[in-house]
Amino acid sequence: MRAVAFDVSIPGFVLAKTAGQITDSAFFGSLSGLRIQDLPEPDIPGPDWVKVEVVQSGICGSDIGCLTYSASPSMEPFGSFPAVLGHEIVGTVKSLGGNVDGLARGQRVTIDPMISCATRGYGRSDFCPSCSRGLHCTCERAGEKGLTLLNGKHISPGVTIGYHSDLPGGWGEVLLAHKSQVFAVDDNVSDDMAVLVEPLSIAMHAVLGTKPHPESSVMVLGSGTIALATIWALRATGHQGLILSQVKRVHEKRLAQKMGATEVVFPGQSAIEALLKTGAKAYKPIIGKEVFSGGGFSAVYDCVGNSQSLQQAMKFASPRGKLAMIGCVGKTRNMDLTMLWARELNVQGFVGYGLEEWEGGKCHTFEVVQSLLGSTGNSIEEIITHKFSLEDYCQALKTSGNHRESGAVKVLLRAKR
Repeated sequence: MRAVAFDVSIPGFVLAKTAGQITDSAFFGSLSGLRIQDLPEPDIPGPDWVKVEVVQSGICGSDIGCLTYSASPSMEPFGSFPAVLGHEIVGTVKSLGGNVDGLARGQRVTIDPMISCATRGYGRSDFCPSCSRGLHCTCERAGEKGLTLLNGKHISPGVTIGYHSDLPGGWGEVLLAHKSQVFAVDDNVSDDMAVLVEPLSIAMHAVLGTKPHPESSVMVLGSGTIALATIWALRATGHQGLILSQVKRVHEKRLAQKMGATEVVFPGQSAIEALLKTGAKAYKPIIGKEVFSGGGFSAVYDCVGNSQSLQQAMKFASPRGKLAMIGCVGKTRNMDLTMLWARELNVQGFVGYGLEEWEGGKCHTFEVVQSLLGSTGNSIEEIITHKFSLEDYCQALKTSGNHRESGAVKVLLRAKR
């Protein structure tokens, strides 16, 4: 099968940090650890597994962070390389094991890429505490080899398909997934909508986890896929109050409005003016930037994940407000945490998806998202701005990585020739 694979190495890190300042080839091209290759098609390891033929897969900000070596090294022990990247996936069932029910060959599916105790080969009675609660995105065996045998060896450590040496991701033509990771796509859901189920579920998990009051004023920081998905998730779950979106570019403003934002501002004075409208008052300390008291937003969703966005989130949140960290924040410098304790803020990080409380029962976040797709009238597919073939992966990654110039939001790689 054809696949775009990436290998992590010390020489690759050095090149990325030096030559990467001069040329994108150090990240995505001939100087990088990224190559399109002909790889053996993986075999189904057991009766609980499904082989999927990929239709298309998204390029995520975390993929760019991995390829450019700009992400925090803290998660490095929970991946394995070389790996075929890509964790936002829609495909069709190519073959399936004898214990897989509810799926058929040729059926369209989307994949929960998070690797659970079940994927690692453990029985339910031996699940880790997180997997026992249905929150496998924080599986506590991520740094260990599993019991499942793939090609005669125990499955490697890893958090997710796409950063795993044994489980190829969506930037290839074929992948494997445990039956617990495979979700049928409804007939009324297009391929473009289906490939967005994964990022939409990340946002939905955060919205369901914060549960803002339906009439409250909330703020969403960021203009990428997750930020736009958060706006959509808020409206899809019935949020009626003001949603303030902060973006950087005009085309992102249009998309935020289409997803359901009440008001869209740019960083700086227009954002401060929106804060003041909530009843906040500005005060100037002897040294440093102005601070605010009163008003604010009951929930702030930080979908950027850097020191500036976290600092702003703490300033703009109301007393005892909720701060949802959805952006992959890593190391920060000179972080002033005064407002964290001075306002008694509730800060929570969110990653992935899992078992949610929904309409009086419990179901997977992917199922919640699929049930709501189309219900808001939002043009979800407009988040997708570019599509490329696997062979054009280098141009696709440059487009995604240089989104300020390209205007890209979500870039896809199409696996089918």
